[in-house]
Amino acid sequence: MAKIQEMTQLSPTMEEGTIVKWLKKEGDSVSPGDIIAEVETDKAVMEMEAFESGVLLKILHTEGAKLKVGQALAVIGKPGEDVSSLLADLPKNTPNQTKVEATPPTESEAQTAKPTVQEPVATTITNNETNALPSPQTKPIQQPKENITNPALSANRGGLRVLASPLAKSIAIEQGIDLHTVIGTGPEGRITKKDVLDTLSQGSGNSRSAGVVSTRSDEVVTLNGMRKTIAKRLTESKQNLPHFYLNVDVNAKAMESFRTELLEFQKHLDPELQVKVSLNDIVVKATAAALRFHPKVNASFQGDSILQFGRVDVGIAVSLDGGLLTPVIRSADKKSILEISKEVKELAKRARERKLKPEEFSGGTFTISNLGMYGISRFTAIINEPESGILAVGSVEDKPVVENGAVVAGRVLSLTLSCDHRVIDGAVGAEFLRTLKSLLEQPSLMAGVV
Repeated sequence: MAKIQEMTQLSPTMEEGTIVKWLKKEGDSVSPGDIIAEVETDKAVMEMEAFESGVLLKILHTEGAKLKVGQALAVIGKPGEDVSSLLADLPKNTPNQTKVEATPPTESEAQTAKPTVQEPVATTITNNETNALPSPQTKPIQQPKENITNPALSANRGGLRVLASPLAKSIAIEQGIDLHTVIGTGPEGRITKKDVLDTLSQGSGNSRSAGVVSTRSDEVVTLNGMRKTIAKRLTESKQNLPHFYLNVDVNAKAMESFRTELLEFQKHLDPELQVKVSLNDIVVKATAAALRFHPKVNASFQGDSILQFGRVDVGIAVSLDGGLLTPVIRSADKKSILEISKEVKELAKRARERKLKPEEFSGGTFTISNLGMYGISRFTAIINEPESGILAVGSVEDKPVVENGAVVAGRVLSLTLSCDHRVIDGAVGAEFLRTLKSLLEQPSLMAGVV
């Protein structure tokens, strides 16, 4: 008997998926565990497995279709099996394929709609196309060409008609000048070629506005699955978790010297082990070591209890095109800086390629977010539930510092700890930052806590 292959939940936070590529075609034999399609979830592109044995009788949605978890994806059954009754029982309208049909106008609407031409429309569209479609009800009569070409240069915008010569209009369109800001000197205020050129050369000389400003039309960007999940989770975190913030400045001279020495030492290692250690890799290692000594920070609120994790799994926020992902370094406190550096780079690369598995970006106990490479001095980050803390890392900057009672030129790194006050009290967070600061300002100490 034929059965429906549904869109399965491929990650813990997945609510819908987009079909990227069908790896099986109709008529192919499949068995449980066979990969039939690639599906983009809110986090990554993942493989969809078949759950039945038989033949792929019917593919219900093409590549690019977006389906909710549990929605019918395909039909698997015996060769030549009649599936018409099974298909008839499926919902007619699905979230990603909705029929748009024109609604007949009422008699009163028809009388007031004489300037328009009614054209029924019955088009299959996807979610991503919905916002781009015009209303299917009516088709407006074509407006003058100048309005269609560039609405900002309409000769009758806001009910004020602008008189301009064809050449003046052409130059205005080419140069992005709004004719409503130009004062005409021709007969009856008609705008001439000279008026437009004067506006262009003098900026505000002949213009009613402060200057010539080119316009940009509005753009509606449809949210992808990842962005929807980010919006939902961070909103819930900010609303539900009582955030508070602690900031500390770290003298980064020792960190930078340590990194330079480490890079020099790496030249003598096996080429396969050579990775370019970054300051962020050192921060990850020091943070993991500090978390081991402060289990109250490496914890999670559980409603009527607090879970203090026995493991130290540090998530690293990675910026992607259209979203954010947090690959996790497992047992980071037990790994060397070189191991951490190599793993961070590999996970970040695969994250940007959308090839991470769910277990590689979930289940962390603490997160680090670094915007220092963008020149951000300091910032606050939103906690990644169900964790209770996240460390925001800024850039290393030249600032005066006090050394041996004297003010000298220094290199300063700003760190901000966001805390869930249900789990982490102010003193607990402060002690954690003090330990972290000591480890970063004296990197050799980390050798004693590995």
